[in-house]
Amino acid sequence: MHIAALLGLLDAASRLDSADLTPLVIAGREIGLLNPDWKAQVVSHAEFQDEGARVVLAPALDRYNDISAVLMRIARGWRDSGRLSGWRGENFTAFAQDGTPLFELERAAFRPLGLISRAVHVNGLVRQADGSLKMWIGRRSPHKSVEPDKLDNLTGGGVAAGESLLAALERESWEEAGMPAAAVRELSSAGRVFAQRRVARGLHREWLHTYDLWLDEGTVPCNQDGEMSEFVLMSPQEVVKAIVDGRFMADAALVALDCLARNRALGASSARIVAALLPIKGSTSPLLA
Repeated sequence: MHIAALLGLLDAASRLDSADLTPLVIAGREIGLLNPDWKAQVVSHAEFQDEGARVVLAPALDRYNDISAVLMRIARGWRDSGRLSGWRGENFTAFAQDGTPLFELERAAFRPLGLISRAVHVNGLVRQADGSLKMWIGRRSPHKSVEPDKLDNLTGGGVAAGESLLAALERESWEEAGMPAAAVRELSSAGRVFAQRRVARGLHREWLHTYDLWLDEGTVPCNQDGEMSEFVLMSPQEVVKAIVDGRFMADAALVALDCLARNRALGASSARIVAALLPIKGSTSPLLA
């Protein structure tokens, strides 16, 4: 079952060496983390003050629209100078820990500032005649600019600014797997998993809101937007091996393992995986819905 490898993966996912990271304070809230390169970029702008132990946006900028406008202007400058790549033309909302929306910003700029985004992920499950389960796994298109051909959950995608979790769930489920809104509208949340790691553009920090969708054996996912090249029905053992072999997207691997462990599909190892996931699990606060 590769339990040692899985526990190692989850241990790494729960740790982030923050010795060289500087908290970013906006509207009086510590909301981001800056690596040394991006700290230098940020403090070169007059709107920010370097206090050594933290970087602070001018306190006078404390309203949603004002913060959004300043940060977007700075991000566009980074884009136009070639400093910031991967521009998507889609905004994410940055929330305080209590769920208060503080501002919105182009999603490509979230990683440089170490901001926390939100995503919805759906596990597609099928109950076999013998009581065991299998999981629908998507393969990303070979034409994707980010991690082509990697394995993914049934659906998974970011929650746009102004979009509810339900709206994102319905949109992503249709676009990526051809699942109609009626199939996912009544799904209950299976919880949240926090993904955090260093990436080329800064820090990836995201709450993954997870859902389990049970499908009939005759229901086959069908991608609508070209982002998936195929879907494969895999056993828990096949999913685990693919994760250990590094064939999964990092976030999708966490979501899939959480699902398999919650549904006790990993046999005697299920309880150990559930325990290993606890440091990166979160409650389903309605403020973040």
